[in-house]
Amino acid sequence: MKPLELFPVLASDLAETDRVIRERLGSEVPLIRNVADYIIGAGGKRMRPLLVLLVARALGPADPKQAFLLAAVVEFIHTATLLHDDVVDESELRRGRQTANAMFGNAAPVLVGDFLYSRSFQLMVEVDDMRVMNVLADATNTIAEGEVLQLLNCHDPDTDEARYMQVIRYKTARLFEAAAQLGAMTCRAPLPVEQAAAEYGRRLGTAFQLIDDVLDYSGVTGDIGKHVGTDLREGKPTLPLIHVMERGTPAERDLVRKAIEHGSTDQFDPILEAIHRTGALDYTRERARDEAQAARDAVATMLPDSGASVYRDALLYLTAYSIERDH
Repeated sequence: MKPLELFPVLASDLAETDRVIRERLGSEVPLIRNVADYIIGAGGKRMRPLLVLLVARALGPADPKQAFLLAAVVEFIHTATLLHDDVVDESELRRGRQTANAMFGNAAPVLVGDFLYSRSFQLMVEVDDMRVMNVLADATNTIAEGEVLQLLNCHDPDTDEARYMQVIRYKTARLFEAAAQLGAMTCRAPLPVEQAAAEYGRRLGTAFQLIDDVLDYSGVTGDIGKHVGTDLREGKPTLPLIHVMERGTPAERDLVRKAIEHGSTDQFDPILEAIHRTGALDYTRERARDEAQAARDAVATMLPDSGASVYRDALLYLTAYSIERDH
């Protein structure tokens, strides 16, 4: 089940956030509405807005209007990155259906992504808080750097674990971090608590991406919403492949090297055998478990004197969900 389906206590908050999202997607340009509705209407886990709302509730009382607005902002930023990602990667499938670029061509998603970025900054101005704007401006800039770093790593079989983890921190974990931090900021939480919330989001986002890497070699297309082996097809040296390059036989390393260089899945089965033989998926899962544990530790720092609560339970559940999910 998706996280938001497990927490009916947040149902009204998520419904209000969706209302804000729909309302603020408004444009007199029909194509903008069509593309934005298409990608946001595809659903997804809504993890980033969920983090804003969940941390705000856990640390409350919060400013509810600000929390809903910021939850919408992080979803707009995330959606913009998806639109641009799919064009750069020439992806054809996301969340189990055609990508926006497959439906509308490349130009429209790029421009609608720009619209969503600019709309996000309009909403930030409404919040009227320079610290909030700083967090989101820095996060958006870091995400863009992560996209470029990933582009530089593509088709480079010599990418090592440190370089790859930097991409994850920048490209994926940074928005998780910002979302959780913003949730704390809506409560005017003390700085150490705000920093613990940011740490929680960063670690959770890292675990989440590492399991995405695992699922690209162990998932089922119908479950994960994209074709298995997509990362290899795009020439992305993710952690399972990096592990094979470090631990595999010369023949296995040569196989992976050529596949990354050419973005080819012609040898997918023997590469998958090498991934399993070297324990690459187990290694990646272990790294994800380390990150999830760090996220749990951050909850203890964030809520040191808190007794049992549905919101604390939900924060802890997400750390388990991030590493146990199959989609």
